[in-house]
Amino acid sequence: MRRIFSDYAYGPAPRSNCWWDETVQAPEWPVLQDNHSADVAIIGGGFTGISAALHLAESGISVAVLEAETPGWGASGRNGGFCCLGGSKLSSAALRRFFGRTAADSYGASEEAAVQLVQDLLASHGIDADTHSHGETQLAHSAKAARSLLAQAEEIRKTGGKPNFLHRDQLAEFGLNGNFHAALTTPVGFALNPRKYLFGLASAARKAGGKLFQRSAALAVKPAGGTYEIKTNQGVLRAGRVVIATNGYSSEDLPGWLAGRYMPAQSTVMVTRPLSETELQNQGWFSHQMAYDTRNLLHYFRLMPDRRFLFGMRGGLLASPWAEAGIRRTLRKDFEAMFPAWRSVETTHCWSGMVCLSRNLVPYIGPVPNHTGMFAGLCYHGNGVAMGSYAGRLLSDLVQGRSPELPYSPVVQRMPRFPFGRARRVLMPPAYAVLGLMD
Repeated sequence: MRRIFSDYAYGPAPRSNCWWDETVQAPEWPVLQDNHSADVAIIGGGFTGISAALHLAESGISVAVLEAETPGWGASGRNGGFCCLGGSKLSSAALRRFFGRTAADSYGASEEAAVQLVQDLLASHGIDADTHSHGETQLAHSAKAARSLLAQAEEIRKTGGKPNFLHRDQLAEFGLNGNFHAALTTPVGFALNPRKYLFGLASAARKAGGKLFQRSAALAVKPAGGTYEIKTNQGVLRAGRVVIATNGYSSEDLPGWLAGRYMPAQSTVMVTRPLSETELQNQGWFSHQMAYDTRNLLHYFRLMPDRRFLFGMRGGLLASPWAEAGIRRTLRKDFEAMFPAWRSVETTHCWSGMVCLSRNLVPYIGPVPNHTGMFAGLCYHGNGVAMGSYAGRLLSDLVQGRSPELPYSPVVQRMPRFPFGRARRVLMPPAYAVLGLMD
């Protein structure tokens, strides 16, 4: 594999002490050994790969998933658990400007359909993932941001919607007390335990006939007489079609087309011990809404059903033991600044993982150019619970040569390269600096 961060970023240290590992035991998948074949090979056992496997298996397609590590090891097993609108970092206005109104509207419809898909999967497969929150709430970190949220609320009202906007003096009443200036709730989405959701999907995929393999990293993918031959550390998988579903853990050479087209970025999360009723009232935060602030380098947070508080933010730009320790200190500092009544509340768990960005700031879901029978879904910009699941569903249709039943926007069908190739991470420090100044 040829990845652009150091080996440390892809190793066990950043994900050590992940809270989700304590909540549900990982299933045991076999290791791929010797020679195997399937109609479709899927590289990556996260939301995208498992969703694709489930939908393909339910269509009677033989499918094999290759997970490089253990189930739930990557971003799908260690994210913040926000199933919400998202996937793109562009505003609705920017989407319309860059892609046209029709394409932008179809992309907006796909974000809503993605949340509904997860809800349907949870219900149809009886997955208990500790869901809570009625939509998501954005909190203004400044007076300027509050004016922007109010303008958004007015636009929603003009189109016939009923925005749930709260002024600063109303926040405490709704259990959203903090150094915030306003709040706007979008009534679409919910929070969940991502590991329970992923393992529920995986169980359903296996019941439908999908074969899931752990510790079976794809080391090379080569055309072989009208099929693809995928070499792992202990075996070979042959398949007529291949789905790349590796997101922030992608490699520059699997396939070579990916080189320079994706940007991994770190995100860091902490979880506190359970909070007492007195502690909740002291801070004035007793809402179970999943929330995030209006910063470009945003914070995301929620009170979970067991009263632990989850708090996350974009991670560091470097990957090393000292950099990891530094970003965890920064995360804790920001937590205490935003929720000062909880300064004495211990952090019990803290970890990091990779999200994935694209140059045009939208996901990619589609065929890999010049690789007949190969498809890819990645770059969800930190919103992979819903959009990754949705990408898997779309890819299952595309692999079978069918027009997707759900909205498939032209927005997600192009993936340009970043400048500087494997050195493209040099773009991140100045970008973060500018975003920080804007905040």
